[in-house]
Amino acid sequence: MAEHKAGVHEGFTKKYNVHKLVHFETYSDINAAIAREKQLKAGSRAKKLALINAANPAWEELAG
Repeated sequence: MAEHKAGVHEGFTKKYNVHKLVHFETYSDINAAIAREKQLKAGSRAKKLALINAANPAWEELAG
């Protein structure tokens, strides 16, 4: 998280100045995690916003 916030690596977070973690999910199985990531990425922005608002309506920073 510190590297993302500092913009150490090229990529999405640096390009779009993303520095706040407002949602995360944990999985013990990497295949389940990858499948969920693909499901989320394929979803609409409205669905993503609804997911965040349901679990973290104040959009609080979860990375500490």
